[in-house]
Amino acid sequence: MNSKTQKSSFQGPAGVLELATDAPAGVPLGVAVIAHPHPLFGGTMDNKVVQTLARAFVQSGWTAVRFNFRGVGGSAGSHDEGRGELADLLAVVQHVAPPGAQQAALALAGFSFGAFVTTHAFAQLFPARSIDKLVLVGTSVSRAPAAPIDPAAHLRTLVLHGEQDDTVLMSAVLDWARPQSLPVTVVPGVGHFFHGQLPLLKNLVLRHLSSPPL
Repeated sequence: MNSKTQKSSFQGPAGVLELATDAPAGVPLGVAVIAHPHPLFGGTMDNKVVQTLARAFVQSGWTAVRFNFRGVGGSAGSHDEGRGELADLLAVVQHVAPPGAQQAALALAGFSFGAFVTTHAFAQLFPARSIDKLVLVGTSVSRAPAAPIDPAAHLRTLVLHGEQDDTVLMSAVLDWARPQSLPVTVVPGVGHFFHGQLPLLKNLVLRHLSSPPL
């Protein structure tokens, strides 16, 4: 993302997982783990939406950790239709923000397939572990069902979707959100990848991250 991005790796469930970490100035508020879009369609941790999410978290005082799912870039293994990728995400959380007495504040974010996986990670971690912020962009709900979001976490959750998204139809996301009474922020005239609107995406995330913890 920038010259200060630190690349690293660790042993994940299917082999080495590749990480990219960006730290804020001063003492971080916590750690945000950000998941990328579908590996079989070119998704990597360097995706522009994923990098925009990382920039928003860093600007808000969080350490942002992006990673490549298994089989992508320098990460070992092969695509596992979300099951293994969930294990990857949970392993990254355990690696960069392990639970304990000095537990760091934790945020989760994802784009498209990464948002789908993030919903399932959130469902496994919360409420046993507090998750301060959850950001889901272009959430994939069509190929496989995204997990519902615990009502206790709705106010700390931002669901963003482009009105003209033709990869994940807005109607499908609303069908997922409606039974939960989970608000969805719709960006008019915007497609799946937020082309030309990444600054707006960043500002919407910044506004969410600046809201008081709940």
